[in-house]
Amino acid sequence: MTQWERLQQLDTVYSQRAFDLYNGDEFPMDVRHYLAHWIEGQDWERASRDSSQAAFLFQVLLENLDNQFSRFAQERDSFLLQRNFRRYKQNFQVSVHLLPKPSCPMPCLDFLKHNIYYYVCKKIMFMNHAVLVSLFQNFLSDISAILNAADVLCSALIDEELVEWKRRQQKSCIGAPDDTSLEHLEKWFTQIIECMFQLQMFLQKLDELVGKMTYENDPIPVQKPPLQSRVDTLLTHLIKSSFVVENQPSMPQGRGLLVLRTNVQFSVKVRLLYKVPELNHVMKVTVSVNKFRKFNVLGTLSKALNMAESMNGGMVADFRHLTLKDRKVGGGGKGINDVNIFSSLKTFSVKLEHSINFPTSSLPVVVISNSSQQQSAWASVLWFNMLCPDPENVKFFETSPAATWPQFGEMLSWQFLSCGKRCLHNDQLETLAIKLFGKQQSYDNCKISWTKFSKENLPDTNFTLWVWLDGILNLVKLYLSDLWSDGSIMGFVSKGKERLLLKKKQNGTFLLRFSESIKDGGITFSWVQYANDGTPSVHTVKPFTSTDLKQIALPDILCNFRIMVAENIPVNPLCYLYPNTPKDQAFGKYYSEKTEEENPYLKYLKTKLVFVSKE
Repeated sequence: MTQWERLQQLDTVYSQRAFDLYNGDEFPMDVRHYLAHWIEGQDWERASRDSSQAAFLFQVLLENLDNQFSRFAQERDSFLLQRNFRRYKQNFQVSVHLLPKPSCPMPCLDFLKHNIYYYVCKKIMFMNHAVLVSLFQNFLSDISAILNAADVLCSALIDEELVEWKRRQQKSCIGAPDDTSLEHLEKWFTQIIECMFQLQMFLQKLDELVGKMTYENDPIPVQKPPLQSRVDTLLTHLIKSSFVVENQPSMPQGRGLLVLRTNVQFSVKVRLLYKVPELNHVMKVTVSVNKFRKFNVLGTLSKALNMAESMNGGMVADFRHLTLKDRKVGGGGKGINDVNIFSSLKTFSVKLEHSINFPTSSLPVVVISNSSQQQSAWASVLWFNMLCPDPENVKFFETSPAATWPQFGEMLSWQFLSCGKRCLHNDQLETLAIKLFGKQQSYDNCKISWTKFSKENLPDTNFTLWVWLDGILNLVKLYLSDLWSDGSIMGFVSKGKERLLLKKKQNGTFLLRFSESIKDGGITFSWVQYANDGTPSVHTVKPFTSTDLKQIALPDILCNFRIMVAENIPVNPLCYLYPNTPKDQAFGKYYSEKTEEENPYLKYLKTKLVFVSKE
């Protein structure tokens, strides 16, 4: 809707006073009406300062009058309008030619600048004073209403949507399959900030208006400053909130996100969610370390936000080659090196042209000095990000809360998803819950403490729950990811339940489960075998560790496994993967043995490594 159309919607008394300004021939109402879109689209303020621009607009005006004349010529009932537009053009040309040559373009501006902006600025004085006050009061009230709506929208964006995204990102750092894309937030921030900037510019125009014209009881000088303050506050809050860490600190070959090792390179990426090409390479980002650990940061510590380092054209700064180095203290010794101490490692700040600094912080990281500390460091990262939504809580482990079983089970399931592309199912989780809490009607209220997770040894072992689980996770990641992903490994099943399951199946049915007695992770298989009298018995082999699986892949072990029965005859007792899948159908695609046509060593007798057990 044009400004001219909105003017026609005013109450009759107001619109009539405005229309009275167009009664003469200086600038006819017909011209204002039919050329409204073009008139309101021109920069008359520039034309008032630039005579060449004014002359250009005058010529375009005449062309538009000709075009409108041609349109009327094609309409049957527009004879009078056609005649009038020819007269208007002639009058405009005569008015210009009657003036001295140097200023000939300028008179046209007097009647061309009758769009609503100039109407308000230059002609409003002819209106009734009470009408004028009422118009501006309503106008300022509308701006206040817009800001009220903007407050609600910003609160929803920053206090809800952004907070939820940060929590999703935090959980994704420990394996949760949550969506952490920023495109929708970037779109919202950009649009809202742009609207606030436009409103800010409009309020500045009001200042210009007051400078050119004011009157008694003018509401603008009184009501405009608090509105301007609200706009500025909203803009500052939006821009500060739009600066986030898109990719949390990580090492290229590290155990996981948020575990950093001194003297080893790591990367981190930040993003400004206010996407505007004019800021490309304008704003600088600098890296600093907080006060909790004494480190020097080596590498490129200052970069400009730019669109080249983003896959989708976002405003990012990607720090790819940073290194932490311990500061020397005292007589050359190193600072505290406790792997359970968290530090909010990165504090990024952007310095704008008007010298406003605003920081953003990464999630807390664990800094280690030796690879042997990665296991305990990752345990700390898991526990913190599972239970603490406040990244600033660096004293979390001083009074660490316990995790409920639903929280703990979900976190553990994410670890298997990360290592083997498959979560834990309900039966596997129940087996672990029984191991930890005994048989319960419901495990929802059961809790596990940080100490029980990472400090206390499991019963009848010399290792903790986390060490046992982490050993299994490493085994899955390095040697069993395909089998875990396709569901071939039952994994967590008690020995008692294992026997109950197998004794109901046909001879040679077997299942794969993780060992409960090996610290660094082991996997074994058990099968059911029937005696001549039909009595079932379940047999289990010694667990295979990473040492074994480095030599022979588990599918090949299952293919070639033999047991020595009577008369020392080797027999493979494994026939069906539980519940009833033929072994070769389940694992054939993973066998590594080549056919004779593919084997380059035909001149040699074929040999194979097999595991053989005595019955």
